[in-house]
Amino acid sequence: MEKLNHYIKCLRVVAEEAPDKRSGRPNAKYSMSDICLAAFSVFFMQSPSFLAHQQALSARQGRSNLQTLFQNVQIPSDNHIREMLDGIPMDHFDSVFFQIISDLRFHKSLEHFQSLAGHILIALDGSEYFSSYQISCPKCSTRKHRNGEIEYFHSLLGAVIVAPGQSMALPLPPEFINPQDGAQKQDCEQKAAERWLAKYSEELRALKPVFLGDDLYAHQPFCLNVLKHDFSFIFTCKPSSHKILYEYLEGVEKETLTVTKPLSGKGLRRYRYEWLCDVPIRDGPQALKVNWISLQISDPKGKAKTSNYSFLTDIAPRASNIEKLISCARSRWKIENETFNVLKNNGYNLEHNFGHGKKTLAALLVVLNLLAFSMHNACRLTSRVWQEAEAVFSAKKRLFIDLWSLCKYHLFPSWQALLNTIISGIPPPSSEF
Repeated sequence: MEKLNHYIKCLRVVAEEAPDKRSGRPNAKYSMSDICLAAFSVFFMQSPSFLAHQQALSARQGRSNLQTLFQNVQIPSDNHIREMLDGIPMDHFDSVFFQIISDLRFHKSLEHFQSLAGHILIALDGSEYFSSYQISCPKCSTRKHRNGEIEYFHSLLGAVIVAPGQSMALPLPPEFINPQDGAQKQDCEQKAAERWLAKYSEELRALKPVFLGDDLYAHQPFCLNVLKHDFSFIFTCKPSSHKILYEYLEGVEKETLTVTKPLSGKGLRRYRYEWLCDVPIRDGPQALKVNWISLQISDPKGKAKTSNYSFLTDIAPRASNIEKLISCARSRWKIENETFNVLKNNGYNLEHNFGHGKKTLAALLVVLNLLAFSMHNACRLTSRVWQEAEAVFSAKKRLFIDLWSLCKYHLFPSWQALLNTIISGIPPPSSEF
């Protein structure tokens, strides 16, 4: 578990530099790193009561797993953590995401996510993580309903590394959709995506990214923005929002490829691929030329069409790569299935109000939650003992129940000892302490 210890150390180093609003900091009982790591531990262990359990364990044994596993010196209270986190810039921990990705890339683990001759697919999508009619802060967006009620909510732009056939996703730093200083209109997903791309373009360059997204991103300004950085894109392309493009397609002979193969145990299906290059994305002489690709899935005789997908891309389609291009394009749904759904329903409780605060608390807690998710998946990729511990159970969520349950009653000297206990069922001898 050297990797996990390394990631936690990286987080601790960044946490030490977090702004400290207290006066007389040298005499402060709790360091900023202890405060941040205590909050992180709750998300990593998927237990809202983890800190209370560690305080009780420390009272009994003089030490806690927060100290041995997360390298903390002290255990701050929940209220103190919320007070001290509120106001830390929302992007303060973003470098840790890239440190994890860089480590995976250095040790060749990121090769599991490479597609299209060494490129990395990055799916973009927005998601809400908080809503209320009573609780609000200056960072809240608003919705006015027909009955006159105002709903306050928070949302973010998610960016996630995905790959065809890969059940895991690796999150990158989010961009929060918040009211922007000096802006007359509310912030939106498109503006957040533009800010995100401008902010992280240099960090992304080594990944040779291909961006995936829904029809919201398939417009000329954002496509040109992606191309300006020498990146590529594959975006969903709906007829309802691309009338000029689809008028151009009418009556034009397209390249085609038809393949018959099984579909997820449902018998044979016919896959008909179509593509056309240099199609105008909009009207006018300055229109960007893109490549249109499409897939229709039907029964083996070409009847009873069941699915129809269309995308636009800057990557040149050919008979030799069209299946791979479409497979990559359809991987964009993994940001919903393997990321947001997991974060909301599988123990991370993304939509739960862990603390709203008056400034940045809600966003900071989401960032720490995403970092926990990132480290979990990095461990699944790189750690044999983590993989063996997960294999003990039929559901991944069960591993975390055992993690925090064992840590409630027993003190473990290391992650290795904790996971070995889960694998073997035998707790470490007291002599290991």
